[in-house]
Amino acid sequence: MAQFQLIVRNGTIVDGSGSEPFQADIGIQAGVITAIGTISERGDEEIDATGRIVTPGFVDVHTHYDGQITWEHQFAPSSQHGVTTVVMGNCGVGFAPVRDGDHDLVIRLMEGVEDIPQIVMAEGVPWNWRTFPEYLDALAERKADIDFACQLPHSPLRVFVMGERGANLEPATDDDLEAMRALTREAVEAGALGVSTSRNLFHRFRDGKLAPSVNTPEDELIALASGLADAGSGVFQLNLNIDAEADGEVAAISRIARETGRPVNFSLLDLAFRPDNWGTYVEALRQADEDGIPLRGQFLPRPIGLLFGLDLTLHHFALNPSFRPLANLPLAEKVARMRDPELRARLLAEEPDDPNPSFVAIIHNAKKLFALSDPADYHPRPEDMLDVRAQQAGISFKEMVYDALLEDDGRAVLAVVGSDTDAYLEKTRDLFDRPNLVVGLGDGGAHYASVCDAPYPTYILTQRIGENGLPLPKAIQALSSKAAESLGLYDRGRLSIGYKADLNIIDIDRLTLHRPSIEQSLPAGGKRLVQKAQGYAATIVNGVVTYKEGIATGALPGRLVRGEQPRPMAA
Repeated sequence: MAQFQLIVRNGTIVDGSGSEPFQADIGIQAGVITAIGTISERGDEEIDATGRIVTPGFVDVHTHYDGQITWEHQFAPSSQHGVTTVVMGNCGVGFAPVRDGDHDLVIRLMEGVEDIPQIVMAEGVPWNWRTFPEYLDALAERKADIDFACQLPHSPLRVFVMGERGANLEPATDDDLEAMRALTREAVEAGALGVSTSRNLFHRFRDGKLAPSVNTPEDELIALASGLADAGSGVFQLNLNIDAEADGEVAAISRIARETGRPVNFSLLDLAFRPDNWGTYVEALRQADEDGIPLRGQFLPRPIGLLFGLDLTLHHFALNPSFRPLANLPLAEKVARMRDPELRARLLAEEPDDPNPSFVAIIHNAKKLFALSDPADYHPRPEDMLDVRAQQAGISFKEMVYDALLEDDGRAVLAVVGSDTDAYLEKTRDLFDRPNLVVGLGDGGAHYASVCDAPYPTYILTQRIGENGLPLPKAIQALSSKAAESLGLYDRGRLSIGYKADLNIIDIDRLTLHRPSIEQSLPAGGKRLVQKAQGYAATIVNGVVTYKEGIATGALPGRLVRGEQPRPMAA
């Protein structure tokens, strides 16, 4: 019997610690790295990594694959971009705990907050659980291409405890708070990595009603975090109130961290309508690190945004009355109808109309947008922006957008960004190296037809290395060990003896990120954005090759990760 089940030879090792690359072989046995250096023995399987970098598998701490894992075995698109562990149950939404009569409510909430079509979840989710521990037990039976972990979501927990009162945003009683605290402890002891909530006013049901967690007072948040303290483990993941002054939000999350002793990870967003909040949050994180308060910010490596297209959820005319009869037509027929001058004139004259004010606001505020090329370039020049092109062409902005949507026979994808790209790259340059800032917010498994940020690892490696001074070792560290350790997963994210054998072998010079495209591959024929990459020679999970040159091998070594994982003894 060979000493190694797999040997990766002659690679340039970027080990996830932030240290400089070095040349070595890596030996793997029983899903664990057992040797690094010059290996003279032979392995059952060997991969020649000459001329390629070898990195730890990437860890995505902010996803919404809670439903997808119940109906399929691949965490696409994340697993196609070097990610080997995902964490689900963010933003306070998910599928457990849930009473038998509340399945539709939970589905409608996920539809509104995470843009997952109702019919997809109604057909795809099996509901073979009721409590959160039962949900974890159901997931433990699933096999996947990568590992996955869960957090307890606040909104379904609130409805589970309070029933209709919880859905209607009524205040929790002392008994309600005690029950939520106890169930949080139970969830963490069963294997949840923590609890999540959202104060984000954009998080609503599709009809515009606020998500149950959004307006909950601080004592309820303290109760959840106290459940983590009772369990002695777990992170509190939180979406801030984006319409509030940053000082008040910082004070609230700092109190939660201080009073309970549990870490608070929050979404750090750069929003044009609150331009001063970003700097306040970044400075608060610097001060928290200095003061020993366990706060972390999760940030996107490029400006937050959406994708618009005729076959996607949104575009500038999607909510117009005259577009509704076209919404579900095949793309070719939709394009043919929109080329009609009379319909064009009506659509250009109308304004968006929808019961959910968040969607209307998105349309009205979508002024910074550009057409994505292939390969995808997320760093547009000023002259690429559609408002500039409209001015140069002597037509209105809406006319320019209308014409752009019809390009490539309606397959054009327009990227809408919430802030200036160059300014965002500059202000995030140093965040990758800050101890309590974590790259993420890819939202894989959600916004299937409006966001495709889950491939952000490939974006970083193709468009941020060297940009604004970001060196490769720091980028890999941010994608692997820093992300893993922010949620207590100390057994992965590094190429070191004793660590999990999760690796990527990447031809960095050939790495390419293609333009997103739409396919109908969800249950009930639902649409989702996909984004391919070239240059991932191999991805390895638990010592098993899961992807070769971007093609799935069919191996499913990924499993549910229950709770925090200790650092390997060998390390």
